[in-house]
Amino acid sequence: MKINTPLVKVPLRYGIIASLIAFALVAVLFFAGKHPFLIPMYADFRIFLFGLFIFFSLKEYRDQYQQGTLYFFQGMVASYVFLISFAVLSASFIWLFAVANTKFIAEFVSLFVEQARTIPTEDIERLGKDNFERNLEEVSHTNAFGLAKLYFRQSLLIGFFISIIVTIILRKQPKQ
Repeated sequence: MKINTPLVKVPLRYGIIASLIAFALVAVLFFAGKHPFLIPMYADFRIFLFGLFIFFSLKEYRDQYQQGTLYFFQGMVASYVFLISFAVLSASFIWLFAVANTKFIAEFVSLFVEQARTIPTEDIERLGKDNFERNLEEVSHTNAFGLAKLYFRQSLLIGFFISIIVTIILRKQPKQ
């Protein structure tokens, strides 16, 4: 598939813009004292950001390049182009930020451990004490690449479900 086609070009442009906004939000949250990696996934700002940007990306593609027609596969392809460009760029920005600002990782580790220590013992036993201790041990070895990889995976996971929903909403087929 050519990069020059609207099916790639439009969502790629939106993915670049969204990744810049997402990185800015990560930096603002961090400097405001709320570490962005400790926000629960159900309250993540990417849910709103993806919904908004995928919607406008698909709408622009459908209305300006397809004369109002959008098939499901086109919507999913465009959504994946958006998601992959977003995930790669924003994870790269986060990696660079974490390498340049070591406090980002250190604060994440200390806040994660502090937050984990507040989990009630019955919940820890239900999850498995060995798993809990292993996770606490592994978090101390977190590095910039690990945080970037986590952000990348979470972005694809969150975006996958939003892509399906938005594609179904905007899907229009020509009348026979």
